[in-house]
Amino acid sequence: MADRLAAPTTLIGLARAHAGASTALVADDAAVSYGELWDRVDARRRELDLDQRSLVVLAGANSLEFVVTYLALLDGRHVPVLAASTEHAETLVEQWRPTAAVTVDGASVRIERLRSDSPDLHPDLALLLGTSGSTGSPKLVRLSQRNLHANATSIATFLGLTADDVGITSLPLHYCYGLSLLHSHLLVGAELVVTDGSVVDPCFAAAMDRHAVTNLAGVPHTFEMLERVGPDRIAVPSLRLLTQAGGRLGPDAVVTWLDRADAWGAEFVVMYGQTEATARMAYLPPTLARLNPGAIGVAIPGGELRIDPVDGDGDGSGELVYRGANVMMGYARDADDLARGAELDELRTGDLARFDETAGVFEIVGRRSRFVKPFGLRIDLDQVEARLRAVTAPVAVTGDDERIYIVAPGADAAAVRSAAARQTSLPARLISVSTDVAIPRTTSGKVDLSAVAA
Repeated sequence: MADRLAAPTTLIGLARAHAGASTALVADDAAVSYGELWDRVDARRRELDLDQRSLVVLAGANSLEFVVTYLALLDGRHVPVLAASTEHAETLVEQWRPTAAVTVDGASVRIERLRSDSPDLHPDLALLLGTSGSTGSPKLVRLSQRNLHANATSIATFLGLTADDVGITSLPLHYCYGLSLLHSHLLVGAELVVTDGSVVDPCFAAAMDRHAVTNLAGVPHTFEMLERVGPDRIAVPSLRLLTQAGGRLGPDAVVTWLDRADAWGAEFVVMYGQTEATARMAYLPPTLARLNPGAIGVAIPGGELRIDPVDGDGDGSGELVYRGANVMMGYARDADDLARGAELDELRTGDLARFDETAGVFEIVGRRSRFVKPFGLRIDLDQVEARLRAVTAPVAVTGDDERIYIVAPGADAAAVRSAAARQTSLPARLISVSTDVAIPRTTSGKVDLSAVAA
């Protein structure tokens, strides 16, 4: 399949309209123009030499060759499955019967052809991602070309991205938030600095300054790390925008970063999303953020949000439901599901929210799955975690209908257990506290709740 098959109306088709000498990517301080990028993509597509539309597992850290390979797969209308690690890739190969597996390690690209056939792939299927950055769930999110285009367009619109912007890969590209940076920047013809470095590495800040980066994305853990090492290191003169998603940042922290961004001549934008919505569903405009720092804001352009009542909740809250062109086709639990078409026109997020009619913003108040009932007591784990932060920080809390599990690095275990027992009215013997380990996190920086309970 050497010929390019991506339609001109797809994300890749539209990105290909930027084919001149302007810079598309910067990697290892070498600039790659849009024209050169598409030449590399064409060459990689020929190198892949897949003679039929195929399912391909792709693994690798953020790098130029990873981006080129990913774009070559999309451009050839193959369906990449993005792996968080080589170990994760092996698991995906076992479960999903791909035609090939590609491992990118720096400048090295290893293409392994595994079988001559491929699972049946629906014509609209473009990409498979793990749910919410998870690497342990056998369930994948099915995303279409329409999903990718719609979400990239919306993000570029509400963030005001233009060809003059310069982003940087501060998050893994196998993670939907990190991948959305690539998509939105390519769509508008902007520049993206590709690095696998950590935001707290002095080399990262130096790269931001050297390449005049205008926007930086982070999850809550990103901003927590920057607080510890000194946030001023990212205050480069070119910076105009900071974005945050991938979990809740506390209202006090939001205000702190709003103030900091103001002092730097930049904006701080809180966003909300899920992989199931191709990354983004809501954003909090800076004009609303200062008075509503705990909110997720308003629906993204082209999307709609509503609240459906939940039995037993009489406080005006309910489940947050999203409708838009970026809602996934559906889940895939095995290879046979890859032939299925779009099955959803709205997404039930599983998050409990309320709408502030005065401010005109939505606020998340909990998660349906974050309520447990040990001893028949209905316990909101998010509330327990929030209140424990007054005793110790950082802290992570999970649980089931039998026990509560807490990780609080360096804290007084007895004090944490006592505080949690008072908050929940549970016997202290039902509360497990670990203080000698770090809070476990996924590769995308989110708290790994299954590991907290391990």
